[in-house]
Amino acid sequence: MDRSAEIREFLRTRRARIAPEQAGLPPHPGARRVPGLRREEVAQLAGVSVDYYIRLERGRTQGVSETVLDAVARALHLDDTERAHLFDLAQPSTARPRRKRPLAPQRVGPTVYRALDALTVPAMVMGRRMDVLAANRLGYALFADFEARPRRERNFARFVFLDEAAHALYANWERAAGECVATLHLYAGRHADDPQLTELIGELSLHSDIFRRMWADHDVLAHTTGTKYLVHPLVGELTLDYVTLAVEGDPDQSLVILTPEPASSSAEALSILASWNGTSAGALRSPEETPPPAG
Repeated sequence: MDRSAEIREFLRTRRARIAPEQAGLPPHPGARRVPGLRREEVAQLAGVSVDYYIRLERGRTQGVSETVLDAVARALHLDDTERAHLFDLAQPSTARPRRKRPLAPQRVGPTVYRALDALTVPAMVMGRRMDVLAANRLGYALFADFEARPRRERNFARFVFLDEAAHALYANWERAAGECVATLHLYAGRHADDPQLTELIGELSLHSDIFRRMWADHDVLAHTTGTKYLVHPLVGELTLDYVTLAVEGDPDQSLVILTPEPASSSAEALSILASWNGTSAGALRSPEETPPPAG
């Protein structure tokens, strides 16, 4: 992916959403040719020259400092996730240089597999590009049996945009799709050189008009906690809270756990789904991913 283009479009879309009045600037007489802030207004708010900001927005970030990026982030009212994304894209001069080498295949460790086995609620391990690396039986039963799919298709973004079952599963599919795209954008900031990401974005753009529209918005999202509203084909409506936990040793790997409100209709429905899918047998795993014996 073109990091310069990512910076350009991210900054452009961020300044387009802020009215001058929101930024504390006086109203400008006459019609404005662009929505939101002009480049020179962002430069003024950030305390940098117009030429400097224009170079930054064009992706020419060599030598840019954290101080300047912080000032631009404040001028554009970026939240913590957006600020981190800007830093990932711009790679300030104080950051360590990144080595461009192929990413090693991700593996799920034995301890994480045991955690999946022990959980009585849906859970899955997400990796780079929203790849589904593992899940327990209830996790697969809730969303899709990713393990039965070819390795290339074990990806949550592909499921959401290219599988009709996902459209029926989510009570608000477009919201879920938007969150998925925003998560991919956040990953792209850290790994713009990932060829598999480029392939995934190309595939989704080719087959989904909605994905292309959402990708052009350049929104970013860090999944930590939230609520999913689902309509499962077997047990009906489910309201599940989720929490995303980092997996030690791999910053691009996380454990997602979904839980219902105790004694709720969702808890009862989840229990029924669990009984139908034999969750006591533990987590499913592909032969290639089976962890070695402990010890």
